[in-house]
Amino acid sequence: MNEPKTIIITGAGSGIGRATARRFLDAGWRVGLLGRREDALAETAAGADAALILTCDVTDAGAVDAAFDRVAARWGRIDALFNNAGGGLAAATPDETDPEGFRAVIDVNVLGVFHCARAAFARMKAQDPRGGRIINNGSISAHAPRPGSIAYTASKHAVTGITRTISLDGRPFDIACAQIDIGNAATELTARMQEGVMQADGTVRPEPVMDVSVVADTVYLMASLPDGANMQFVTVMATNMPFIGRG
Repeated sequence: MNEPKTIIITGAGSGIGRATARRFLDAGWRVGLLGRREDALAETAAGADAALILTCDVTDAGAVDAAFDRVAARWGRIDALFNNAGGGLAAATPDETDPEGFRAVIDVNVLGVFHCARAAFARMKAQDPRGGRIINNGSISAHAPRPGSIAYTASKHAVTGITRTISLDGRPFDIACAQIDIGNAATELTARMQEGVMQADGTVRPEPVMDVSVVADTVYLMASLPDGANMQFVTVMATNMPFIGRG
């Protein structure tokens, strides 16, 4: 009987990370739940034997390495990483964006993604059999920004660069890298979209959302592809949200 596969999911304490973690647990994967709040991670795990709680701040490279070492020691290998943790700021024009706030977004959305990708890459390269799959959570903002989103949009452009570079550098080591760009998944962070969101023409209008389970199913599909196949970039979004034609 084949051993279950192992995935680490960052930002697993809520929203997309929680929904995705539960999808993998339901499918029989072993799941490392990485996030800052132990109570939230425990709620995601819901007592599952195949869940490992990893309390960690992704901006701390040493803590990330230690967390990935725990997974490798517990289950022997790391088959996949869903690099999901991220955040943003309230909408503001560039001149009204706080520099420290901008830096904080970059720290989580860029450095955090790098720290986790770096840790996964090193272990996937060294394990036997070598290889694995890194899936980065990008955003449709990597292609078309929302008004007042300079920090978030800049960070997601950087994530796309990280994805492309890892895809290239991972080839000799059987490490695939992919990116999912998500538009309007219904979570606690996107509840405001149904109330009204600033549009490019200056109006505020509600936007359609989709169930977060659609994102979880898509990440599961991406992670379950056979060796030698990869979904390089995937966009999954609420059908009628104002994305096509914006920007």
